[in-house]
Amino acid sequence: MDHGENPIAHAIDVSTPSVARMYDWYLGGTDNFASDRKACQELLEIAPSTGALARNNRLFLQRVVRVLARDYGVRQFLDHGSGLPTQNNVHQVAQAVDRSSRVVYIDNDPIVLAHGRTLLDENDETAFIQAEMTDTDGIFSHPDVDGFIDFDQPVAALFVSVLHCLPDSEQPGRVVREVADRLAPGSFMVICQLVSDDAATRHAATDFMLRATGDKWGRVREKSEVREYFEGMELLRPHLVEVSTWRPDSEVAPRQRTFEWEEYGGVARLS
Repeated sequence: MDHGENPIAHAIDVSTPSVARMYDWYLGGTDNFASDRKACQELLEIAPSTGALARNNRLFLQRVVRVLARDYGVRQFLDHGSGLPTQNNVHQVAQAVDRSSRVVYIDNDPIVLAHGRTLLDENDETAFIQAEMTDTDGIFSHPDVDGFIDFDQPVAALFVSVLHCLPDSEQPGRVVREVADRLAPGSFMVICQLVSDDAATRHAATDFMLRATGDKWGRVREKSEVREYFEGMELLRPHLVEVSTWRPDSEVAPRQRTFEWEEYGGVARLS
């Protein structure tokens, strides 16, 4: 994308990489700028599997939504930190199962909001709000959420590849619990985040992303920390895994090949 051709660029800092736009580039999208592409290339030097990891993570999101809509009858989704629209978005996957499925996309990036609202303008069963995913009160009381989502019925709350964007000071585990406490029994929590068993990779990737994004990031965590997010919840099989292995569509479905870091998580049902 040439930012001179995009009026949205005048309202944002295109010189500082955005996590959403970096993710877009790894997925082969065009809604990114030179700063994003440069950061992506530099991150690949630290963690060469990052491009494949991003693509596998997107496939995980699509599988999860399809499974929850088809096999568990979920018709409402809250997508926290949704990122830029791409192909086979949450509403497209869910509505392929049932056209009445409702989806709320939540992101704090103004370019995500602009692109999302344009894409969804003619879809009455979707909403796109600009909010911090830590602002649970604001999200649940937002006029495009309150009344649009029936919180007396099951909801799938998605935190897919976003909690590593939160620093410890914003307590990602607390955010998960606050959302879970507001959902009806039979709802689902979908969570994965970047982890590494290697301390050097955790520190190098975290330090790089903090510098690149102007401290708008959290940290690469350990698997034990992700397990804590699910405390007290009923995990669906295969429980917590590297996400390319969560109910793959086939034996030849894409898998992560190197493990300097990985997206680790799963799906849990609330009782």
